Amino acid sequence: MNQAMETKMKVVTLASLVLFAGCSFAPPYRKPEVQTPAAFKELAPEQFNETDGWKTAEPKDNMIRGQWWEMFHEPELDALESQVAVSNQTVAAAFANFLAARAVVKQTQSQYFPTVTASPSVTRSRQSSPRTQSSSSPAPLTVTEYSLPFDASWELDFWGRIRNTVKANSLEAQATLADLENVRLSIQAEVAADYFQLRVLDVQKQLLDAAVLAYQESLKLTKVQHHTGLASGQDVAQAETQLNITRALATDLGIQRAQLEHAIATLLGKPASTFSITANPLTAEPIAIPFGVPSQLLERRPDVAAAERRVAEANAQIGVARAAYFPTITLSGSAGYQSSSLGNLVSGPSLFWSVGSTLAQTLFDGGKRRAVTEQARAIYRGTVANYRQTVLTAFQEVEDNLSTLRILSQELQQQNAAVESSQRYLTLANDRYKSGVDSYLNVITAQTALLGNQESAMNLRMQQMTASVQLIKALGGGWDVSQTTTAAMP
Repeated sequence: MNQAMETKMKVVTLASLVLFAGCSFAPPYRKPEVQTPAAFKELAPEQFNETDGWKTAEPKDNMIRGQWWEMFHEPELDALESQVAVSNQTVAAAFANFLAARAVVKQTQSQYFPTVTASPSVTRSRQSSPRTQSSSSPAPLTVTEYSLPFDASWELDFWGRIRNTVKANSLEAQATLADLENVRLSIQAEVAADYFQLRVLDVQKQLLDAAVLAYQESLKLTKVQHHTGLASGQDVAQAETQLNITRALATDLGIQRAQLEHAIATLLGKPASTFSITANPLTAEPIAIPFGVPSQLLERRPDVAAAERRVAEANAQIGVARAAYFPTITLSGSAGYQSSSLGNLVSGPSLFWSVGSTLAQTLFDGGKRRAVTEQARAIYRGTVANYRQTVLTAFQEVEDNLSTLRILSQELQQQNAAVESSQRYLTLANDRYKSGVDSYLNVITAQTALLGNQESAMNLRMQQMTASVQLIKALGGGWDVSQTTTAAMP
């Protein structure tokens, strides 16, 4: 007796597993292989001394932290970045897209369970009375019918159509979350780049203002020498021209600064007319950025993660398409109460019920299912190509910014040397002009050379800071691929 019961339990268990697990016609998923270099080309050990923009990974220091902008030690930048996730409307739209994708997962998960509906009704009808040749016809009969039915239907997922649909939608939600992080990272990087450009403009404004003061003193000296006969009227005109040009350049910087300020306001989700940043020269220095190895780039770039998740999604969609070749099995049932008297509605005699099952199979569709399956496979191959291209682009962006930082470090050293030599040239030119050896033209030439070299040095500094930000962005910021699975599932 016990053996018979045990056998029955095994049969029931096996039937339950077949019922709920069923089959899956999606191909086994494997992450597409991509060619990954062992090391970055621009990160060779012999190049470490050529730049101040990178460093080798140290213990517990091989990852960029989440709030990566704090590495620059700029409190005002920290305050601006903290507002991106709260107020930026592009981030808000991406977050809404993620919530919508996660809601789709919940919608498809509901197909695991039966659908139960209720449709209570009250019907009052009048039946016609038949006419006969005999006595007068009986009075028409009026009937009130009360009904309280419950209907249920349940599609059995024998072939994995529902499970693969849920899997595909879950993977899309993970990809959408990675898209959100990619948008947030892009906005954060743009805020940092605009901020550093604005600060460099503040430094350039200081340089031009200082040059204006120096040129005013030179103009005064030239006028004095003109009155004493040591300088010509041409020298005075040249000094005035140089002063006015420099004033115009200082004024022109206001256009660029205002536009950058407006751009930052928009990135923070604020009206440009209500936002301002106090002028303050750049104080941030180039930072040493930890890189790790190229293979980690596949785990740290949200756009790479999004592309990979969509490859897995397309793979699951193949299973959905192939499941259409097999019949759909649906269990259905109805139960409820029906009576002509409301008082007797919920009673034994008024109870009715029915159960049944339906098998639906497409016998001929003119090749539609085959075409849908071919489409799913082609889409999968396309997503694989997009994933590999995204990876190649990621490596390119890292190498681009590494080479930019390396070359800028050398160029900035050379430019700083040019600033020092032009400063010596101006000092000598002033001394020779004051002693009457050379004309004022040499002084103007030296002043112009110094100012131009100083501006070039600051432009290189701005490029260096921007390249540092873009490199951190290319490395994925402080993001990690594990965040897609922990937050995307409802």
